[in-house]
Amino acid sequence: MLILFGVLDRLPAEHRARNAAVSADLDVLLLTRAQTLRSHAGQVAFPGGRVDPGDDSVESAALREAWEETGLDPSGVEVLGRLGEQPLPFSNHVVTPVVGWWHQPTPVRPVDAAESSAVFRAPVADLLDPANRVTWTIRQGAETRRGPGWILEVDGAERFIWGFTAGLLDRLLARLGWEEPWDQTREVPLG
Repeated sequence: MLILFGVLDRLPAEHRARNAAVSADLDVLLLTRAQTLRSHAGQVAFPGGRVDPGDDSVESAALREAWEETGLDPSGVEVLGRLGEQPLPFSNHVVTPVVGWWHQPTPVRPVDAAESSAVFRAPVADLLDPANRVTWTIRQGAETRRGPGWILEVDGAERFIWGFTAGLLDRLLARLGWEEPWDQTREVPLG
């Protein structure tokens, strides 16, 4: 999986981040998974997939998958490092996030409609905006699960970020010291 930060190619963020390290034009690359996929269908995610036998490393696999899913040119990406392995319980996978800086952005789009229905760049400052933050909830039998999420307007479409991607993004933004206080009681029930 590739967590790719870059400089926004269109409109800057609407929100002005409290942390001066977060400029209005800093963004992160995301995609919406195709509705036809067996797992995590229709969810917003980072580009990524399995390590293939021809991949030299987790980093090369992340760049290859991002190219296959979004059409980005991997030569314009500087790999900054990896985060620790992250369990993805619902599909019984372990994910190794690779963090990169997009020093030479190229156009992106859904390359294969069977994999992704949208590719977009979300302004990081808008992810920090408390007005865009929500807590998603989902009932599973007698138990209610909850987690951090976002409702963003990007490229003229409403994007709902929740689940594994939102949890990872939430932890990363907090670890970087960028998170802003938000109302965790603002809930969005799912299913």
